[in-house]
Amino acid sequence: MTVGIISHHHCLTHDMGEHHPEAPERMAAIQDQLIRSGLDYVIRQFNAKPIDKELLYLAHDKNYIESIFANAPSEGTYHVDDDTIMTPDTLNAALLSAGAAKDAVDLVMSKEISSAFCATRPPGHHAEYNKGMGFCFFNNVAIAAAYAKEQYKLKRVAIVDFDVHHGNGTEDIIKNKKGYLFCSTYQYPFYPFEIKESTTPPIINTPLAATAKSTDFRQAILDTWLPALNKFKPEIIFISAGFDAHIEDDMSQVSLVDEDYRWVTDQLKTLADKYAQGRIVSVLEGGYALNALGRSAVAHINGLIGY
Repeated sequence: MTVGIISHHHCLTHDMGEHHPEAPERMAAIQDQLIRSGLDYVIRQFNAKPIDKELLYLAHDKNYIESIFANAPSEGTYHVDDDTIMTPDTLNAALLSAGAAKDAVDLVMSKEISSAFCATRPPGHHAEYNKGMGFCFFNNVAIAAAYAKEQYKLKRVAIVDFDVHHGNGTEDIIKNKKGYLFCSTYQYPFYPFEIKESTTPPIINTPLAATAKSTDFRQAILDTWLPALNKFKPEIIFISAGFDAHIEDDMSQVSLVDEDYRWVTDQLKTLADKYAQGRIVSVLEGGYALNALGRSAVAHINGLIGY
């Protein structure tokens, strides 16, 4: 089986302004690098379908979802918070982004593909149960994880997040639910700030200093994530794949390189092959230095393929 890339060109239409870092060019950077690498001949590409509104309730408060639909502008903008802005094209893009993650679950569970990377936007891991924030409207990975549990009766679902910002929304959604393990590395202190270190499942929060480099990141994974994941024995692994800890990315001070994203993907693929029949669903989160984003995403996809 092969790796699938799930995307949709309408995700490019969500545009929060000329100087906003979460820009349409992010998706183009990944696609361009896929073509340069030759991987577009190896992977399978799928068009995302918009998620059904009812599936959003698997991870979000119904009143919050209704408010997003009600406030989606037909012209102008609507601010969910200072950095999270809806335009007339945002709701469709957000439904496609969440839909891509749900589609990935179906494709992986049906064994049509072995694993998937959702190259979509807007991202999702800051969206909490009842509020959007941090460029995020719907929590794509949490919705897909809940869908996998409900639709396919999976009992042990792992979500790992190597974005440089903590996946506060994902933690908020799954923290009191059974059958989840959530592992997150992130720069601290840093947005969203009010995060506590944890070594106790189901929440494994591993802060990294602003001075952290490759060796610090890799040791954190070896010391915290891998023991918890081996003990948990996940039936599927979801990845919140943020590439903004890269040394070229001005969003943070952590200094990772392309090869770190390949390395962590290799570790997760080994676990997925051991416990989860190889099933991995990865969803794009951050990453704002376009060249580094494209290269890092390709390194990640190469790890999913196993090259």
